Amino acid sequence: MGTPVDFLSTVEIFSLLKPEEINSIAGLFSTHEIDEGEVLFREGDAGNELFIVKSGTVTSSIKLPDGGERQVAQFRAGNFFGEMSIFENAPRSATCRSLEKSTLLGLHEKDFYRMIEEYPDIATKIMYRMLNITAQCLRDTGEFLSDMVHWGEAARRRAITDELTGAYNRRFLDDALVSQVELARNTGKPLSLVMVDLDYFREINETYGHEAGDRCILEAVRVFNRHLRESDILARFGGDEFTVLMPETALETAFEITDRVRVDLGEHDLLEQYRGPVKKLSMSAGVASFPAHADDVKKLKEMADQALYRAKEGGRNRVASAGS
Repeated sequence: MGTPVDFLSTVEIFSLLKPEEINSIAGLFSTHEIDEGEVLFREGDAGNELFIVKSGTVTSSIKLPDGGERQVAQFRAGNFFGEMSIFENAPRSATCRSLEKSTLLGLHEKDFYRMIEEYPDIATKIMYRMLNITAQCLRDTGEFLSDMVHWGEAARRRAITDELTGAYNRRFLDDALVSQVELARNTGKPLSLVMVDLDYFREINETYGHEAGDRCILEAVRVFNRHLRESDILARFGGDEFTVLMPETALETAFEITDRVRVDLGEHDLLEQYRGPVKKLSMSAGVASFPAHADDVKKLKEMADQALYRAKEGGRNRVASAGS
């Protein structure tokens, strides 16, 4: 195809236009030559131009929760892309790069709206065809996108939860602690932090085996979940260490809830089947509150950790509070 007009007459989104109509808007398009592997734009970039592939191939990919990318579309001669950033005044929803040396025709946002103003009938026909083609593409890829949504949600859950217990993990806890302290500061409501260690867990693992240790971990989570409220955040900090965030909760209430967990845990006899020195599952815990004991995240963690240390030094199987 020699001229832009010749090429545009073969493009599907211009199929409702007469030759003279195509000729009247051909001058609005600019030509882009891009090399193999060249990135045209990245996901999140501002978008102000739509493109039509004249020759070559352009791929579209999205970011995955694990930091990788997943290709979602390929655009070949006659295909268009990038229009939604103009229609919705939104950032680019995907990264587009050339799979091979390609030639593109670009229509800048200002020229697109100039076309709407100067040639409203032509613009209506083009957008009508764009709408139909986009709707068909969505139908064709609907199942794939649905799978991607489910995959992404599963990956998100894996990223913030502990694989063994389903409780939140340390990564989530670190972010949640910062945001919850800031929320408590802004609202003037208290926030309590509880640090927990299972007693004699090393001996349980070494004497009874890691399977028994895992059973203890799971039992502890079940007991926690029976007593914690919907707003509380339980995280497995690592090994036998747990942390609980209790928003809008003062020290006295946090202490009472934690002690109920301790008592309930001690009533379980899952270790009695093993022949060894540890017969009962128990825990030690330290509780600290914002702003009563600390005015920032670092100090709050230090105060809860010191309380936990006192509980363990005091004989284990007990809850200690900061400042006591």
